[in-house]
Amino acid sequence: MRRPVLAAAAAAAVVLLAGCASAEPAASPSPTATASAEPALEGDLVIFAAASLTAAFDDIAAAFEDEHPDVDVQPIRYDGSSTLATQIIEGAAVDVFASADENNMTKVTDAGLASAAELFATNTLVVAVPAGNPAGIDDLEGLAGATVVLCAPEVPCGAASQRLLEAAGVAVTPASLEQNVTAVLTKVQADEADAGLVYATDVIGKDDVESFVPEGAADVVNRYPLVALDDAPNPEAADAFVAFVLSPAGQEILASYGFGAP
Repeated sequence: MRRPVLAAAAAAAVVLLAGCASAEPAASPSPTATASAEPALEGDLVIFAAASLTAAFDDIAAAFEDEHPDVDVQPIRYDGSSTLATQIIEGAAVDVFASADENNMTKVTDAGLASAAELFATNTLVVAVPAGNPAGIDDLEGLAGATVVLCAPEVPCGAASQRLLEAAGVAVTPASLEQNVTAVLTKVQADEADAGLVYATDVIGKDDVESFVPEGAADVVNRYPLVALDDAPNPEAADAFVAFVLSPAGQEILASYGFGAP
């Protein structure tokens, strides 16, 4: 008498299992459907950078715009780092600041305008002379009796020049003190000075000047930091530009202009 009941139960179980086997599994949500797409970078980007970065940052800005075509890097403001730091502290609307030394960057961070900066390059000094070296200068001692142009002491290249000359025990009375390294090189190129202390990167590719690495230059290294300002008008693009400078692509461009690794 119990066999029909058992048979019916078994049949019901078979039907139930068949139904489960034929049911479509619930589709898992697509990662692209659930993840929010990152907004494309766009708008203007304002950069203040040390004068010695001119050629390298022009190339970096162009490469950055190639990756982010909706971002318009405004003509970069190049000058002495001390001048740029002062303008930022006084309220200039800036997205990114790249300094030729840590001292002037510290002025900006200490003013509460930016958090910790990132080191991205290094540079050292050379003695630049007009083509042909008419004054015959071949060491730091030769600067003592020559017409020499230097950066002002508050400018990174000027502070580095002072350290280099003091370490060598050489006293120089400069014919002029310039507010950025480009101005020093310009006077040497124009044969308005017998020599000037500039960065190694400044003389690369210049055929109207000659240069040599003075003794002790390796001990006077400028470290370059950059930062996205806390109140950057375009914070997303500012962060992306800093990341690009630090990336292999950015570092490759800097190395091509003679900058050392941070």
